[in-house]
Amino acid sequence: MSLPLHIGIVGCSAEGAALCYRTICSKGAQLMGPHAHPEITMHTHSLASYVECIERNDWEGVAELMMDSARKLKSAGADFLVCPDNTIHEAMDMVESRSPLPWLHIAEVVADEASEHGYKCLGLLGTRWLVESEVYPRKLEARGISYMRPTEEERTEINRIIMDELVYGVFRPESVTSHQLVIRRMKDEACDAVVLGCTEIPLIISNKNSPLPVLDSTRLLAWAALKRAVTGVL
Repeated sequence: MSLPLHIGIVGCSAEGAALCYRTICSKGAQLMGPHAHPEITMHTHSLASYVECIERNDWEGVAELMMDSARKLKSAGADFLVCPDNTIHEAMDMVESRSPLPWLHIAEVVADEASEHGYKCLGLLGTRWLVESEVYPRKLEARGISYMRPTEEERTEINRIIMDELVYGVFRPESVTSHQLVIRRMKDEACDAVVLGCTEIPLIISNKNSPLPVLDSTRLLAWAALKRAVTGVL
């Protein structure tokens, strides 16, 4: 039996990257046996470096940070890459064509899962940069799935919660409620599921407390990476 592929994680925020890493390790036993998981290497630049680029709309700068991580992970022996951060996928078009390794795209993984479930309209949650971008719309439209973005007021508050609380591991009940109210509105306006399009949102929202079924981008990406590593198909 051949060894599983080596997974490279391009981290951005600590909480999201850690959740992805833990999920791959904890779910490995389901496919590989007790205590087993593929080899994993992670590299992450300071979150501040990413935020500085994003706030000045410098997506080429974001791409260069991602490429630097990609090169380091290739040198460490990784066979393919994942990035458990939705927002910086805005730069992925500038990365994939010159990357030294193939990537799994988080929005494609989520869109495939939504298609398998037969969802027709998804609510999008995430940073304001993510929900204002075309990262998810492009992938969803390709599969005939419609979507709903938060209102301006909602996206401002969700962005504040993510950047001021969740990335620091701060989880407040009122922030949970804030997300639930947005999801409830989306449900009332005909969404049949919601994308947790920030890798920290699953730390406070899940199927246990969401008014809609959730598509947990972090855990879906981790599971897809695990399956790819075990099957050996790039």
